[in-house]
Amino acid sequence: MKVHLRFFAAVRERLGESARELEVPEGITVAALWAQLQAAHPALGVFAASLSFAVNQEYVGRTHCLSDGDEIALIPPVSGGCDD
Repeated sequence: MKVHLRFFAAVRERLGESARELEVPEGITVAALWAQLQAAHPALGVFAASLSFAVNQEYVGRTHCLSDGDEIALIPPVSGGCDD
């Protein structure tokens, strides 16, 4: 099956792209997809504990099973703002 990946902020910078389509096995989980991406791009490992995932614009846990055509957003933590 095919899924659509979207990358934001530091993840996008590390990969040098903002989106990608990927063929994955039926029933793959977010965690397994993430492991596959880390294996292909070891520089993503720094985000392992802090990355959030959204599937079709809804935040999900890493045990979420993906379906054909899903859009998965990889969202690194953000910071910023001011005390004023």
